[in-house]
Formats: sequence, structure tokens, C-alpha cells
Amino acid sequence: MRLPGKMRAWPWDLMVVMTLAALLRLVLLDLKAPHFDEGVNGWFADRLRETGTFAYTPDNFHGPWHFYAVFLSQELLGRNLWALRLPVVLASLLTIPVFFLFARWFGRHAVRWAALAYAVSPAEIFYGRTSIHETWFVLFTMLFTWGVLALWLERTRAGCWAAVLGLAGMILNKETYLIHVGSLALAAGVFVLWSKVSPLQPPVVRAPVRGWTPREAWAAGAVAAFLLVFFYSGNFFHWKGWSGPFEAMIAWTRTGTSGQGHEKTAFELLPFVNYYWLALLARYEWPALAGLVWSVRYAWPAPAAPRLLAILGGGVLLAYSIVPYKTPWCILAIIWPWFLFFGAAIEATRRRWTRGAGVFLLIASVVLAVRVNFLRYEDDSEPYVYVQTYHSIGTLTEPLLALVEADPRHALTAGAIYLQSYYPLPWLLGDFPNVGYHGGNIPRELPQDAKFHVIAVEKADQIRPLIGEGFTERTFKLRSGMDECLVFFSKEILDAWQNLPDQRGPRRGEP
Repeated sequence: MRLPGKMRAWPWDLMVVMTLAALLRLVLLDLKAPHFDEGVNGWFADRLRETGTFAYTPDNFHGPWHFYAVFLSQELLGRNLWALRLPVVLASLLTIPVFFLFARWFGRHAVRWAALAYAVSPAEIFYGRTSIHETWFVLFTMLFTWGVLALWLERTRAGCWAAVLGLAGMILNKETYLIHVGSLALAAGVFVLWSKVSPLQPPVVRAPVRGWTPREAWAAGAVAAFLLVFFYSGNFFHWKGWSGPFEAMIAWTRTGTSGQGHEKTAFELLPFVNYYWLALLARYEWPALAGLVWSVRYAWPAPAAPRLLAILGGGVLLAYSIVPYKTPWCILAIIWPWFLFFGAAIEATRRRWTRGAGVFLLIASVVLAVRVNFLRYEDDSEPYVYVQTYHSIGTLTEPLLALVEADPRHALTAGAIYLQSYYPLPWLLGDFPNVGYHGGNIPRELPQDAKFHVIAVEKADQIRPLIGEGFTERTFKLRSGMDECLVFFSKEILDAWQNLPDQRGPRRGEP
């Protein structure tokens, strides 16, 4: 049966890829405990709700866009893991139509392969299910890059708006926009020089008529400026933050030139030669690795857009390899062009065996993605599992959250946490205003009204004599890189919790 004409015109390939991507990102979205960074981001969204504004701090955190997105999601859906992560899932899904925009330079068949590779990528799924800035950043980076190409080659109105708003979105999310904008500028210079050695084929033929007017360019710039001022000024309530993008340049210079504990020295061959990203590609991202290899082909006579994108991809990889600060989620901003080249490689050869190889690589990605996202998401041997919170944090949080769910008055329960690093606890226990966070310091006098105390096992002897009797000790592990922790629960809390129906802890008299 043939579909009606209107239905045949629907972008079925885009719809199928987005459906597959949505399933891989939404199924069991709350499976893993909130990451350290997710706790920070959720905490900022909570502060936004309490104060009505966001006070930008470039020395420690990224741009404000994601915090507002999480705030809106939590206002609509409540404070839960689904609400915390749904904005990032949305950003990940919105990235797929942007791949299809590149069809004018790569062809529709190639971008289908590229979008499929993105949809099943272990990294894109893992961090597309984690409430951090990177997925938003990739979306806006792709939009900016496409806009620049469209503005250069086709001189379109859409290219003008995409370039301007894409850049604004990059600035609103991460200070690493400097790497990508700088790399694009350098790539343009290399492109011009190399095209004298290896001519473009076919030669560049720019659109004869400009599709945008100066008035439209000013309008796009005005919208971008408004967005930057609105978000960085804390929706006009924190005017000191309006200079945020400029402060971020200084802050990122310090962060980028010092690893701050995130150096990957084990992957250094020589000074400034670090193969950490290539190791991640070889372990997880096989289609992207194939695309990276194929991108070398554009050094020979090639069309303009793919060549410039190949140079840009290599430049971004080099820049991130040089920067000492390396967290695995940064790979999202590195690999997206190589998905396009993966698709281009399959379509350029037009051989049955290459398409079979492409299918094999996609299946391998699915297997690797399922393993790291749904089976080994707490396994520290997986590089993508980076300072991940363990489910054993429930030893602390489950009794408290269960009591609040049963009776909101339990939210007034007082507690004290003496851990040097304690996120995501401020977000998980965001409904408890009387919980104090003391860092690694133990006050001379412990809070007398505290019904629970949390401390590293190695320091537990310092507070045991101070809290008195009537407390029960339970151990748990917060995350990798931290020693075991102890929570001291009062008898009052444990009795109330153990008498709740269907609670999951040991009942009275059980170990």
C-alpha cells in the first residue's frame, strides 16, 4: 500500500532516528544516581527558585543557560531525576535535525548514517542522560558551524541567524566556546592556504545574491545580545554578571592551562602529545573513529564545506589534546563532525561491503552503549563513568526521603554533613533546610538538634564521643576517589522509617 503524497513527503528518516535516540535516552532515565555535577546544577536551579535570580560565578561554573533550563523543568515536573535530566535529553534530540541540515553538502544518505551514529553513540547517550552543559554546547556549536558555512557558501538568511544565535548559545553554556571559535578561525586560514596546494573540487561558487539584509543581521545580533544580557544578568536582577562572558575568558585561561586534577598524564607520549581522546574513540566510538580516518581524504581535491569541516575537526582535536584539563564528557564537542564523515565514507564508496561495515559499527555502538549506560554505569573501569555517584548513597538518602514523602513535616529534620566533597547531597536533600554542610571541618560543638551526622570513616572517631548514645552507624560509598563514609542515624529516624509501609531498609531487629 502506497502512502498518500503528503505522508510520503514527511521526513521519515529523521523521525525514525529521533525515535530510536529518544528510546535510548529516556528508558530508565533515573537508573543511575545523580552525578556530582548534576547535584551542583540542580542546586543552582534550586537557588534560582528561592532567590528569583542566578548570580553568575565564572571562576567555578559554566554559563547560566542550563541552570534556567533545569529550573523550568523542575517547576513543571517537580524535583526529581527525570526533571533534572529531561532538558539535556531534549537538547540531545534537537541535535539530530541539525545533522540533517548538513545534507546540502554531504547528501541525504550520508547524514542519515551520521545521525544514526550520533543516536547510538555511547558518549552521546551516556552524557545525553546526564544533566550537564555539554550536550547543549554541542547543539549550539553545530548550529553555529552550519550557520557559518551557510552564510559563507549560500549567503542565506537562515545561515545568518544560525551563526549569530548558535554563537550566543555557545557563550551561554561553556567557556570552551573560545576553543571552537578560535579553531574555526585558524581552520579558515589553513583552508585558504591548503586550497592553493590542493584545489577545491568542485570550485567554490558562492550564491550571487545575498539572502539577508543588514537590518536582519542587526536583528539577529540584537536578539543574541538580549539573551546574553538577560541570562548573565540573572534575568536583570544581578547586573554584575552581565560581564560574564568576558570574565569567563580569564577564568577559562586559568582552568584550561591547569588540569585541576583532571590531567590524563597516563596518555602522554611526549609533552603536548596526549592520545586520551583517541583512546576513548578506540574504546567506544568506532563510527566516529572511522569518520576521523576518512576525514584525511579531504586533503586531496574535495568540496569546500567537507574540507573546512575536516580541518576544523582536526584542529579541535589538537586543541583539546593540548589543554591539560580533560574530562571525558568533553568528547561530545570533539566527535560530532566525524559522524558526518562516517556517513560520507559509506556513501562515497557506494560498496556493499562498506555499508555492511557501517551496519556492523553501528551495532557495535549499540552494544557498547547498552553496556556502559544500563549495565556498568557505576563501574569505574569504564572511562565514561567518571566520579560517578554510587547507589549506596541511598543508605543515607532513602530513609530521609521516604519519611518526607510520608509526612512533609520530616523535612524539618536537622542533620550535619562533615564531608570535604558532598555533592550531589545538597540537591538530593534540597527539601531539608536544616541540614548543615561543614566541609571537612568538625565544629567544636556538634549541632545538638542533628538527627543524623555524615562523616568520612577515617574521621568517625572524632565525633563518636560527641554525639552520645542512641545513634546507629551505617557505611556507604559516595563516589570513586573518596573513602567510605559513615552516617549516624538517631533512633528516632530509624524507628520512624522502619515503621513505614513498604520501606526498603531492614526492619526493627534485623541487621
